Amino acid sequence: MFSYLFTYYRNKVTIVSSGAIPPLIGLLKIEYGNLRELATATILSLSAASDNKPVIAASGVAPLLMHVLRSGSLQGRVDAVTALHNLSTSKEEPKIVLDAGAAAPLINLLKECKKYSKFAEKTSSLLEILCHSEEGRTAITNVDGGILTLVLTVEEGSLVSTEHAVGALLSFCQSDRKKYRGLILNEGPIPGLLRLTAEGTSEAQNRARLLLDLLRECPEKRMSSTVFERIVYDFATQVDGTDRAAETAKRLLEDVVHRNMDQLKVSSCTNSHD
Repeated sequence: MFSYLFTYYRNKVTIVSSGAIPPLIGLLKIEYGNLRELATATILSLSAASDNKPVIAASGVAPLLMHVLRSGSLQGRVDAVTALHNLSTSKEEPKIVLDAGAAAPLINLLKECKKYSKFAEKTSSLLEILCHSEEGRTAITNVDGGILTLVLTVEEGSLVSTEHAVGALLSFCQSDRKKYRGLILNEGPIPGLLRLTAEGTSEAQNRARLLLDLLRECPEKRMSSTVFERIVYDFATQVDGTDRAAETAKRLLEDVVHRNMDQLKVSSCTNSHD
């Protein structure tokens, strides 16, 4: 089996090194028939080989894949997402750049799929990348249910997709708290974020805590301590049952308090040096 897989991988590398990408680029530019989508599926397969990723990325294929993402059939869009995700995971240059036009089709695909699926992991990963630019963030907020879809992914996703979704939401808040905190709070993210602080990957837990801190600092939407404690207690009940809910809620609240105290210490030290 290993020998077969190695040969299969080597064949993909050989195909690309033999000059297959330029003809595939030409097929991706065809607007009629199914040749464009067959080319997309081929790019998907070839881009799974790590040695091929920088070569394919350097070919300028990303805008063409995003065009398929916007206007292709369902299968074509799914294949385009997977191919773009493959290319985005390359550790070498060049890195692909996603334009804001990818926001709507990515959000719509994420809306329709199971949030814990492998496809949701790939889609949420691309959305997190898109959130690194202001154009991408604006495009996501302009999509109906854009931020809500990310919040639902935090609540319902796998370990991987929740990490990407909370990373995307954190990018919103860190880029412009005043602009985005209210938009995020309106979608009810607190229960999902609290769950993530207890059940996510270490990176997701850290991101969720950072985002909770940023959301609680919002003066327009600041929750009373009673409301926040009620949310924490309800969450603790779901996680550990009524018998241990009080203990779990206390631990979570203490963690929030400690983080706020640490932030105050850092702020105090910074101000003393100014």
